[in-house]
Amino acid sequence: MDIDKILAEREKAHGAYKTHAEISQWLKNVLRYGENWDRMPAPYRESLEMIMHKVARILNGNIHHEDSWMDIAGYAMLIVRELERDRKGEKIENGDT
Repeated sequence: MDIDKILAEREKAHGAYKTHAEISQWLKNVLRYGENWDRMPAPYRESLEMIMHKVARILNGNIHHEDSWMDIAGYAMLIVRELERDRKGEKIENGDT
């Protein structure tokens, strides 16, 4: 599959990249205003950023694109697993507590 075809398919599913990027960056910037942002381990911050990325895709593209919704659930579950390991006394992946 050539790159032009891939990009056309992505635009059909997720809307124009420029608009998606603007929405995504705005949502991610909002996260940094949270009082806990700097205290969160990297996996928590990354999951929140990826969730915002997927939210931006939904807001900008096909609201029925199931993968975007599943990805949001997946990124949240990654943190639930980190919390479960932390509760059991295991270290969080990046060593933060």
